[in-house]
Amino acid sequence: MVTLGKINIGSGNPLVLIAGPCVVEGREITLRVAARIQKVTRKHRIPFIFKASYKKANRTSGSSFVGLDMDDALTILMEVKKEFGVPILTDIHSELEAAPAAEVADVLQIPAFLSRQTGLLQAAGRTGKVVNIKKGQFLAPQDMQHAAKKVESTGNKRVMLTERGTTFGYHNLVVDMRSLTIMRESGYPVILDATHSVQLPGAGKNSTSGQPEFIFPIARAGVAVGIDGLFIETHPDPKRALSDAASQLKLDLLDDLLKQVTALDTIVKGKLALA
Repeated sequence: MVTLGKINIGSGNPLVLIAGPCVVEGREITLRVAARIQKVTRKHRIPFIFKASYKKANRTSGSSFVGLDMDDALTILMEVKKEFGVPILTDIHSELEAAPAAEVADVLQIPAFLSRQTGLLQAAGRTGKVVNIKKGQFLAPQDMQHAAKKVESTGNKRVMLTERGTTFGYHNLVVDMRSLTIMRESGYPVILDATHSVQLPGAGKNSTSGQPEFIFPIARAGVAVGIDGLFIETHPDPKRALSDAASQLKLDLLDDLLKQVTALDTIVKGKLALA
């Protein structure tokens, strides 16, 4: 189990939501999205961690939006943290980013393409923050224990593992629900990223495409397996989002999604407790 303030993640605790826009696009929209998500999560009594990247280092095209100035984006995330009293999750992409990001973020996320980078994992671990490692699209679920051990080598055992789809031929991903159980058997809380999992990498014109119509069924399926947390990128108008426009959940749909998955989580966690 990983403890984050009053939030307990794993060990049969209720589902946790990690949600927010893909990237910090600006102050107004970031605060607006945080307020909406908090309202919905309070309605469904689901613990909430706000997610937004201060920078997107991995883009299909070199001309794509990568983010605001790092200091400006982190300042906005700090404002979200103070105004709404929620933990913050954000990505880091290099060893040098770990310390400044940790001054704001409660959870440092290792992007999937960087999930084997020893120095990056150890730099994140040394901050003492929770480290969420995205499973590489090219890795077997059993391999993720090695990434987790790299973080633990720093003395930091606050590690979570996130499934976000596995490469399945060209321009396609698939979620093998067995991987969720396999990763949980390694002893770490497991999160399902139901939005990156619907991506079609590089399938758009100079961008990644996606199939957001599958967010709901993938999320429901993962919760039915017994995951510890659900990761959702959400935006008021996904088509106008500056990153991952084809795979973010429309913010208006979050209420219905949480209604469905919290009901499933209650059933599944109750049965697991009786087993």
